[in-house]
Amino acid sequence: MDGVPGISFPGIKARSTFVYEFQVKQAGTYWYHSHSGLQEQLGHYGPIVIDPAGTDPVHADREHVVVLSDHSQMAPDAIFRKLKQQPGYFNYQKQTLGGLIAGKDQSLGQRVEWANMRMDPTDIADVTGATYTYLVNGHGPHDNWTALYAPGQRVRLRIINASAMTTFDVRIPGLPLTIVQADGQNVRPTTVDEFQIGVAETYDVIVVPLDNRAYTIVGESIDRSGMARATLAPRAGMAADVPPLRSRPLATMTDMGMDMSGMQAMKGMDHAGMNHAEMSMNMRDPKNAPSVVMTPGVQTISPMPKDRTGDPGQGLNDVGHRVLSYRDLIAFDRNPDVRAPSRSIDVHLTGNMERFMWSFDGVKMSDMMQPIPFRQGERVRVNLINDTMMGHPIHLHGHFFELVTGRGDHAPRKHTVIVQPGGKVTFDLTADAVGDWAFHCHLLYHMHAGMMRVVSVRPVGAGQ
Repeated sequence: MDGVPGISFPGIKARSTFVYEFQVKQAGTYWYHSHSGLQEQLGHYGPIVIDPAGTDPVHADREHVVVLSDHSQMAPDAIFRKLKQQPGYFNYQKQTLGGLIAGKDQSLGQRVEWANMRMDPTDIADVTGATYTYLVNGHGPHDNWTALYAPGQRVRLRIINASAMTTFDVRIPGLPLTIVQADGQNVRPTTVDEFQIGVAETYDVIVVPLDNRAYTIVGESIDRSGMARATLAPRAGMAADVPPLRSRPLATMTDMGMDMSGMQAMKGMDHAGMNHAEMSMNMRDPKNAPSVVMTPGVQTISPMPKDRTGDPGQGLNDVGHRVLSYRDLIAFDRNPDVRAPSRSIDVHLTGNMERFMWSFDGVKMSDMMQPIPFRQGERVRVNLINDTMMGHPIHLHGHFFELVTGRGDHAPRKHTVIVQPGGKVTFDLTADAVGDWAFHCHLLYHMHAGMMRVVSVRPVGAGQ
């Protein structure tokens, strides 16, 4: 029932009843939400927790569901309209002349170079704390939603990112976090101090607070424009210090998918009179020399995309403590399908940030209804190549996939993966669910703007 109106079922008519019937195939932490119009942005979502039929390999004395989200008083269609009119409308953290004089952020030379490329290094999130209040289980930062524990208990926190547009950096100052599950799939326990969670991802963590005191659960927005905040405490009404927001990150040349040689290549192309908002630059030849494909309306800025699967995420490279990487994740059980892929496909994440146009392979959903075809049971390698300077949580309906991170037959299985700016992520997929499935960026306004395709799994014997 992982369906989408217009793709896999007609949708639920107004003032009608619809009965969902599906086989429960796996345990874990999941969530549901509307896929009609802009309803999810309005709050049409909730958690789903499925307990295992047998013994749960994750031992916990108590558990709490922690749903992170974002909420605006502004109507979703108004937010989208403003993004189309002025993509930086909600960015109140741009560089200033005062900052330059004070020696903050980029140097004058760097600012000139980025201005010539029509790129803004503070463009980390499209919709920010300028309009969003960040929530925990529907409660704002001042509501002090509290998860209770008794000192010494193993507490399981099922953390779900159900936001519309916000990537969160999650930590509990004073408590290590032991990751035991990712996207509903058990992983070997790995202990960190912080992790980044993209929209639609879920992580289950175990914490063991020993002291009779309160701790703050922090979900800081990736651009540091605000935070979701809750409390872990022995008694209701307790609260701990709330750490201040950290300095906002700036995009770097790595986020542009290039080193200095790539920078020179871009400068040379600019001198030739090309508009960066209208060129597509990708490494397509074996000599690793940039080729330029002019694609009207598409901004792709990654001539040399690198594998960034091991990156902790924007703003988390130098925080001074342990941060989760996808490469830290090891499946608890052996993967159900360990065959080598029979073929490989590339999917480019593309967009024009100046015009707030988003797409796969330079074409938005409304202009391309031809599905990506798979044969039932085939094993396919998918390379997600991010040709933009913004991270994208890419989600596939109806399937799990295995991230290619060097973990062999214990590769982490997920349904959503953040593709960092200017980087690429590779996963292997077994097309085991016949039907048409949505494949999209889970930043909802990116999806709404066109960053979505249909994956069609065709039964064996059907016309190929």
